[in-house]
Amino acid sequence: MTDQTPATIPVPEEWDRRGLPAWTYHSQAMFELEKEEVFLNHWQVVCHVNDISAPGDWRSFDLLGERAFAVRGQDGVVRAFHNLCRHRGARVVDGISGHCRGAMICPFHGWVYNLDGSLRGAARPETFGGMDRTKFGLKPIEMEIWQGFVFIRFKPGPQPSVAECLQPYGQDFTDFRSEGLLPIGDSGLWGAAPVNWKSVCDVDNEGYHVAFAHPSLQELYGRSYTDILHENGLFQSNATYGDRPGRNWSVRNYVRHSPRQDWLPERLQRAWNYYGLFPNTVFTFTPETVQYYAEIPLEVGRTEMTYALYRQPEETREIRAARYLGNRIDRHTSAEDQQLTIWSNESMKSSAFDGFHLSDLEFGLRQHHDKLRRLLPVMRMETAPPEADIAALNQEMLGRAAAARDPHP
Repeated sequence: MTDQTPATIPVPEEWDRRGLPAWTYHSQAMFELEKEEVFLNHWQVVCHVNDISAPGDWRSFDLLGERAFAVRGQDGVVRAFHNLCRHRGARVVDGISGHCRGAMICPFHGWVYNLDGSLRGAARPETFGGMDRTKFGLKPIEMEIWQGFVFIRFKPGPQPSVAECLQPYGQDFTDFRSEGLLPIGDSGLWGAAPVNWKSVCDVDNEGYHVAFAHPSLQELYGRSYTDILHENGLFQSNATYGDRPGRNWSVRNYVRHSPRQDWLPERLQRAWNYYGLFPNTVFTFTPETVQYYAEIPLEVGRTEMTYALYRQPEETREIRAARYLGNRIDRHTSAEDQQLTIWSNESMKSSAFDGFHLSDLEFGLRQHHDKLRRLLPVMRMETAPPEADIAALNQEMLGRAAAARDPHP
């Protein structure tokens, strides 16, 4: 069992243990609202600056019909743009990542863009009349670099700047030297799961299941696992491992061979830490590996799992071996979680499902649901309204909430 108890977690005396109603997990109208109010207007991670270390290096990011990419310019500056040629909207870059030698050329009609996004020239320019090239550069996207990671959002939203939003994590990211991380080549996709994205987050946002569903993690850090809810709503988990000889081959050898890294402060020497960013991103830090992963919704019942792995610039042979073993443990855990999300998501369509009944130890899941209810108050309705009415009902409920906060505007 973990060492969490209700006394160590800020749980109110009485709180709603039901979670979100089942209908919100398979409603197309709900998914359309989530697209606009939960994903496109919240921060998403594109890459680390060292994924695009040379001028012309780029990394793409697609989300719910929107397409973006980050590119390093000839001046060394990282910028983010919509991945849309200003002529006919074709992708300027195609794929997950790549390199442009000096310029970006649209593969459709050959329009050429400088690495700062300005239009260098259109093919057959005489056919466009008096077109002003300065008005047809690539459209920029709001972007922020924090602790080496590149964040974008497609629309303005309720979150503050990334630096302000993630401030409670700042010291740990600094101590892990996150700005200098180097990418590991096997980053990419875990694949798509046949589940609603919220089912993935529901599993990810609580540690109550660790002792029962993740035998490798339980052997690694046992009762040391702790969930932490910060004042601004950020959700963090951490655990430490000692000299317990696990039965699992990966755990046993990881504990035996993972070397102390003296550049880390004592609290992080033998720690695995997980740092959440609402709505769908988690950073994981171990002494050997840094990772971020995200649930990218594709459809109401289909979610893509993406990830990227990083390491420190200098590694010994022992650290590389420990990183390999730690990644084996993490892969087992990810596979176990994917099965849990499928079972959880299936239950939402059962006539016998009466809703959640949450433990005090699942407070992280509860706060995630609370955030969703604040953004989309129609989620408070226990019975599914008609699909055609959901957007209007949500707008009406938002209006009532605003009026209650400020009765004399």
